[in-house]
Amino acid sequence: MIEDNDSYHFNYEKKYLEDKQAEPISLTLPLRSDEYFSRILFSLFDGLILEEWLLDIAKKKWKLDMRDRMSILLATCRDCIGVVSVEPIEEENKDE
Repeated sequence: MIEDNDSYHFNYEKKYLEDKQAEPISLTLPLRSDEYFSRILFSLFDGLILEEWLLDIAKKKWKLDMRDRMSILLATCRDCIGVVSVEPIEEENKDE
């Protein structure tokens, strides 16, 4: 998933779609090669974010902005329960 200035974009990797055992990560995100687009964080990912007292602890530890759902997701959901994990995309060094 990618966040730009005012929206979110999600797409399944081609390799995953080619796997005969591939399953959608959510009923609201069925398997397809086309990109999904939303002005708000997709409900599947928003549902991964910690709630209440755990979120308060994360907010204090990492000084998170509670309005920045993507930053919260990246900071707190790298090792989620279930099949989804959230990791930042490492950009390649373009100077090489």
